[in-house]
Amino acid sequence: MARTRSLLQGVCSLLLLAASSQALKFDLEAFPTHNKYSSRCIRNFVGRDTLVVVTATVDGYRDDGMQVNMHIMDAAGNEYGKPRDIVGEQRTVFTSHADAAFDVCFENILTGSKYVQEPRRHVELDIDIGADAKDWSAIQATEKLKPVETELRRIEEMVAEVVSEMDYLRGREQKLRDTNESTNTRVKWFGFMTTFLLIALWAWQIMYLRAYFRSKHLI
Repeated sequence: MARTRSLLQGVCSLLLLAASSQALKFDLEAFPTHNKYSSRCIRNFVGRDTLVVVTATVDGYRDDGMQVNMHIMDAAGNEYGKPRDIVGEQRTVFTSHADAAFDVCFENILTGSKYVQEPRRHVELDIDIGADAKDWSAIQATEKLKPVETELRRIEEMVAEVVSEMDYLRGREQKLRDTNESTNTRVKWFGFMTTFLLIALWAWQIMYLRAYFRSKHLI
């Protein structure tokens, strides 16, 4: 029994390790003013009513001549956070309002308060979505679950998210198929009408030329 439980824990750990997201690390260059080149955005897709946790860790300190601002917004125009002058860890938690891609954008602005020898900040970004965004330690303590039960619960929710994502993709595929079939039908009828008009124009030209040549006594 103990060996079976240990094996199950190992399998669960491997699955969770494969599904876990890794933090994105990059250097954010500073600019004197806000412009279209000063922002650096990371895009991700999320379904409606999905929990999202965005954790950004920025090095440096305040009043060092640079100011890092963050802006979270989805393609539907919904804003989820706009923290300014980020130093250290900044965590933003929100629930999505639409099936859309959302952008996490950063900008580093030179404040001019002091001379900056290396105008850049190092940023570590971690985005957790759905089951990964939940605090499973708190859930385990609240519901008094065993570690294996907690891992199985998390895997169950992750599988449910995959199924939901597949259903969403299937629905989009159906809409695209319907649009394609509708377009094909319209193109077909347009082709029929064009062919009919060309035949009618050809017949009218023949009749017109025949009547013209008869009036001139050429035939």
